Amino acid sequence: MTSTIRVKLSLMMFLEFFIWGAWFVTLGTYLLRNLGASGTQVGVAFLTQSIGAIVAPFIVGLIADRFFSAQKILGVLHLAGALLLWRASQAPDFSSFYPSILTYMILYMPTLALVNSIAFRQMQNPQKEFAPIRVLGTLGWIVAGLTIGWLNWEQSNSLLSTFLMAAGASALLGIFSFTLPATPPVKKGQSSSVGSLLGLDAIGMLKNRSYLTFFLASIAICIPLAFYYGFTNPFLNEVGMKAAAGVQSLGQVSELLFMLAIPLFFSKLGVKKMLAIGMAAWVLRYVCFAYGNGESGYWLLIAGIVLHGICYDFFFVTGQIYTDNLAGEQFKSSAQGFITLATYGVGMLIGTLLSGRIFDSYQLSAGTHDWRMIWLIPAGIAATVLVLFLLLFKERNATPAPTEATGVDGTARLANAS
Repeated sequence: MTSTIRVKLSLMMFLEFFIWGAWFVTLGTYLLRNLGASGTQVGVAFLTQSIGAIVAPFIVGLIADRFFSAQKILGVLHLAGALLLWRASQAPDFSSFYPSILTYMILYMPTLALVNSIAFRQMQNPQKEFAPIRVLGTLGWIVAGLTIGWLNWEQSNSLLSTFLMAAGASALLGIFSFTLPATPPVKKGQSSSVGSLLGLDAIGMLKNRSYLTFFLASIAICIPLAFYYGFTNPFLNEVGMKAAAGVQSLGQVSELLFMLAIPLFFSKLGVKKMLAIGMAAWVLRYVCFAYGNGESGYWLLIAGIVLHGICYDFFFVTGQIYTDNLAGEQFKSSAQGFITLATYGVGMLIGTLLSGRIFDSYQLSAGTHDWRMIWLIPAGIAATVLVLFLLLFKERNATPAPTEATGVDGTARLANAS
């Protein structure tokens, strides 16, 4: 890979995740403050991520893999996305906002796979080359959060600008995509079933009782994850944290550091302990939020945010590696699609609907909320999942440690990190 291509791919990753982080983190606060949305409506808005994740395999599998070059599809999707983000910023109420953001997420979620596809096709040794490029994506998310905090958009009630910033970055990436290395379709003329596109070819892995336990735990743990995505930013702003979006970027810094340390932890602890520590961190995070505040309990808020690295990396990244090693060569891609469908599709779908209802149920007078109860509920869910996992999961065979954070086969371990 030449240095020019490396720079282009790094910029592609930076913009890809800058766009997402620019509006997604503060979405809940924007809907509650600017559009007067209910908690249920906030949950429905975040549900668009799950819908996009379910639709993504069809766009990538049926179009990108068979008919058009990946970089051209990426450009078209981001140009269309720029228009949709701008349109969402002009919506006066939730009913007019929702169709734009739903359509946007259906178009955006496939681009997560497309940027990985473009990057991998240019690499001779993905195990070594992918991580330094993908890490620019996490940096893009961090810079987006810091920008929102630096410009004081949350305190000045200017979160409308987050959509305009994201739209501008999307337009830039859309144009830039046409300069990326050519990535022609790899399955032109081939046919695939709906099951293979969704990863259902790997469903036989569920015959392994331990993997079935992990699979169900993955779905269940995404329920408390939805609380974090949907209501952390409104919570932090309500308790008085300044530049909350910027402070939340500490979670991505933590994620980045723990990502680099995954191979070491994996070899020392093994699958079961890694997954259990990840789930225990979910419990601890929500307990920190439940008892934290903007004054004497401020350190608990910071602790809850920083725990994001352990929450995500120890469970989701470890789970992806575990899935990959168990699947075997024939079902590696199908297995990753299957677990993604289960987590970002089914698990997040349940979580977003539940979290919105709970948020509404604990609303107090004057627009305040009983945040202690709102956070103790996902803490209880995570604790229940952890106990059942410890009782039912059996690590019969040692799983080999990956040589890099991207996994033993170089596939996209970090695709949805953040």
